[in-house]
Amino acid sequence: MKALLKKYEDKAPEIVFNWKDSETEAEGWVVINSLRGGAAGGGTRMRKGLDMNEVLSLAKTMEIKFTVSGPAIGGAKSGINFDPKDPRKKGVLERWYAVVSPLLKSYYGTGGDLNVDEIHEVIPITEQSGVWHPQEGVFNGHFKPTEADKINRIGQLRQGVIKVIENPDFSPSVSRKYTIADMITGFGVAEAVKQYYTIYGGSVKGKRAVIQGFGNVGAAAAFYLSQMGAKVVGIIDIAGGLINEEGFTFEEITKLFLAKTGNTLEAENLIPFETINQDIWKLQTEIFAPCAASRLITQNQIDEMINSGLEVISCGANVPFADKEIFFGSIMEHTDSRVSLIPDFISNCGMARVFAYFMERRVQMTDEAIFNDTSDKIREAIEKVYLKNKSKTEISATAFELALSQLI
Repeated sequence: MKALLKKYEDKAPEIVFNWKDSETEAEGWVVINSLRGGAAGGGTRMRKGLDMNEVLSLAKTMEIKFTVSGPAIGGAKSGINFDPKDPRKKGVLERWYAVVSPLLKSYYGTGGDLNVDEIHEVIPITEQSGVWHPQEGVFNGHFKPTEADKINRIGQLRQGVIKVIENPDFSPSVSRKYTIADMITGFGVAEAVKQYYTIYGGSVKGKRAVIQGFGNVGAAAAFYLSQMGAKVVGIIDIAGGLINEEGFTFEEITKLFLAKTGNTLEAENLIPFETINQDIWKLQTEIFAPCAASRLITQNQIDEMINSGLEVISCGANVPFADKEIFFGSIMEHTDSRVSLIPDFISNCGMARVFAYFMERRVQMTDEAIFNDTSDKIREAIEKVYLKNKSKTEISATAFELALSQLI
């Protein structure tokens, strides 16, 4: 696996597009690792301090993710080095999408990512640049549909991603109008835990869980895990966190979800970050869902959790471990050798799978069909790993080997 991984990491990306904004200090990159299948896909992120290497590593991650979610295309990513809280953000995005629109029309598909919203920013701003849909390039490059078929499938995709969830089983509040895009990634993180226990033995019910990050992904993962019967005992977010060793009730988790401000946890009794960052890793817990930023988790934190009974990690963040390597660094390898580690390209494939699902011909547009499709893909991926490796350790190493064998 390591030889395959090194070969994959060392291969230069096929396309690197660099942009410097004429009106601000913003700088952006599109990195297309390959045009496998005639196209490439990956979202757009914005943060201060981002560089091309971060975009490259995410593009390579996307290519591996597509081996699970489909379609069989190359990996790509867009990244903009700019403060997303700057009031000039909208103008930066407008100029960015104007210059990358030829790629988006031809062979590259994008979406939302860190600090860039799919529904309120990506879709309307790309439309201004003459792009029918941010995934149009994947249709043209990979599917090569007739004009009529393209219109139908893009219509399906446009409607599906922003579809308001009607089934209360999939939404914390039907009256608040949460969309598929709001919930599907966190659903996948929780579903990966459920499928892991189903396949490897055991049940999610009654298991204690710690959630890192309480944005869209972490809050949704907490909601669905709690709904499945897991006991969320700790939540750590950038502003602080909460601990309840008996486990928060499903009603309490739902209230916390509805009370968050944007992507930030809100609660009256919030424990300061410095304090909870010392205490939360020592909690007795079986499930850990890292859903915050990339490259945060240290080996010491992981070892403390393992010593407290950790069984399975379901990654909501891309590359959550504080390794310098693109994929399989020493902390990840150490973790994978000691507990069940479901890699990010399986557990957080929800949004990529939704895009792939709606690109197919005439699919069902019900909540149940959409969420069950993501569940099925995650189950299939974990089953393939289990068939090759029935041990509860080295799950990530096995998953990488299976994915890379398709790409190299």
